[in-house]
Amino acid sequence: MSIDWDRRHCARKGHITYAPDELRLRSRLHASTAVGEVWRCLRCGDFVLGDPHGTGPADRAPLVPRGRALRDLFILRFLAIERILRGLLIVVAAWAVWKFSNSQDAVRKLFEDDLTAFKPVADHFHYDLDHSPVVDTIRKTFDYKKSTLQIVAAALLGYALIEIIEGFGLWWAKRWAEYLTVVATAAFLPLEVYELTEKVSYFKIGTLALNVLAVLYILLGKRLFGLRGGHKAFEAERRSASLLEVKEAAGETGEPLEPLPVRPRTAADSS
Repeated sequence: MSIDWDRRHCARKGHITYAPDELRLRSRLHASTAVGEVWRCLRCGDFVLGDPHGTGPADRAPLVPRGRALRDLFILRFLAIERILRGLLIVVAAWAVWKFSNSQDAVRKLFEDDLTAFKPVADHFHYDLDHSPVVDTIRKTFDYKKSTLQIVAAALLGYALIEIIEGFGLWWAKRWAEYLTVVATAAFLPLEVYELTEKVSYFKIGTLALNVLAVLYILLGKRLFGLRGGHKAFEAERRSASLLEVKEAAGETGEPLEPLPVRPRTAADSS
């Protein structure tokens, strides 16, 4: 059973109605009932009781995401959530590195004391803690300069802010956020490929695949950097979609449209 995403979205966010100036369109979007006037929703097509949310020329109707556009918005918001969550995790990592840089000696002493306490247990299982790769890696971090760790923390924080800004921009479907996402994500793709050459894991493969798909989807689907007609074609598509949505919702078949007659202004209008 397929899901009607248009009606599902209207059920959550509410309907959007519009009264176009063109007579034929207005008559097909409007009806009178025993309980009052109803207007057809531009997203789901259902008739809604009450006054329209807006009025004006059909080509100035609101750009209501529906069908494919609604699915595109869902994908952008999925990417937005992923970016925001990743940014928050990196903020935690930056805080941990900064905290460690300010208490490096204390952490080293605590680690060595705990290591001494666990050494009899390791000897019992014939495990050499002094030459353990994990222990060697931890000890190397204690040799990093405080200034180096603080630079790493600042870099992590800057990267986290970029991810969070990307996330909120994608959630609101801002075009600058799409550019930022493509540039920032593409810049780190070589690093992700290099990490795979060092050690392969399903998590790294999944992350790389998600980022590549996100770059291609936004780059081509949103016509960035002049692709597929660029920004001009993208805006023309958006503006034509407004009139198209009104026609589709109204069942327009292509007849000439007649604007509403202009009523002469009278003294009563000024009072």
